[in-house]
Amino acid sequence: MKKLLLLLSIAAVLSGCASGVKLSDVQVDDRSGSATGQMGGTNGLNARNLAAMQGIKQGPVGVDHIIYFELDSYTVKAEYQSALEAHARFLRADRNRRVNLEGHTDERGGSEYNLALGQKRSDAVRRALSALGVPEGQMESVSFGKEKPVAQGSDESAYSQNRRAALNYQ
Repeated sequence: MKKLLLLLSIAAVLSGCASGVKLSDVQVDDRSGSATGQMGGTNGLNARNLAAMQGIKQGPVGVDHIIYFELDSYTVKAEYQSALEAHARFLRADRNRRVNLEGHTDERGGSEYNLALGQKRSDAVRRALSALGVPEGQMESVSFGKEKPVAQGSDESAYSQNRRAALNYQ
């Protein structure tokens, strides 16, 4: 009976943390390809660089695509307001464009806690963009918790880089 209650409580906690987004549905860029890309040559101009220069699939050029957070926080800081406004203008100008909002955390804390916090971070960015006029249908929120750190290490420098929400365009 105790085992059944334990299993049911674990299942309830896990289902409460679900984001409703399948990780298999999230687009991941393949960065393992050749340096010359589809255009060939060695002049440094490849398909990925050309797309970045033209703003294709990259979102607004010259605007931060990462929103950083304080420890155990999912409050979007005022310093990111202008970046969010630029992203909102970009999305409103092209209603076919979609953005994945990926919430991340540092390595501290349990997996369940970090998945929930990462989801709150991506949802906070989603609410901010929605308040700026971006239709809900153009945004998808997902949490990776502590599973995809950009900085390795167990110090504040690494932690602060990993507490983030990333805006990735499709």
